[in-house]
Amino acid sequence: MQIGILALQGDFELHQTTLNRLEVKSTLIRKPSQLVDCDGLIIPGGESTTLVKLLRNIELIAPIRHFATHRPIFGTCAGSILLATEIANHSMETLGLIEATIERNAYGRQIDSFIYTLQLNLNDKKYEFEGVFIRAPEIKSVGQDVKVLGVVSGQSEGENIVLAENDQILIATFHPELTQDDLVHRYFIDKVRTKSKN
Repeated sequence: MQIGILALQGDFELHQTTLNRLEVKSTLIRKPSQLVDCDGLIIPGGESTTLVKLLRNIELIAPIRHFATHRPIFGTCAGSILLATEIANHSMETLGLIEATIERNAYGRQIDSFIYTLQLNLNDKKYEFEGVFIRAPEIKSVGQDVKVLGVVSGQSEGENIVLAENDQILIATFHPELTQDDLVHRYFIDKVRTKSKN
């Protein structure tokens, strides 16, 4: 099993460090041909509009969409924005791979970044996870085929969705690679492993 990590911008090296710690083979993706040998893909944080331009420039948008038809993708922070079908407060092209409406920079600027204890429900088990939010987006709503896996409460009225998935796609509005807790990465790895057997 090998997981690709989009390496155009953002904290891709920390995702690779996490995979190395879990003894999972990984490779950095900078061109379409490198996706061929991957069983899963991670799209890290960064600046979402810049990431879209870079993907377009190296003709990676269509290959990633095709990749998602048979292999799982995990998007964190800006990566979750790229994977969503709709951006509530910005007009930009997305990959449109998970039915979700996301608001960019929902909690404010970089100075408004925060750490918050999340409640995650993975494989019908409940976990607490330290979520690191940096210029984070907010998942405003999801479609019927999307399962909510985690929320953050207390930051605004009600509970905000921070982790969700459909059959192929996993999105997180926080940065799991910035902690030493491998829970979310292990969940994605299990998703990849299950799909690679099918």
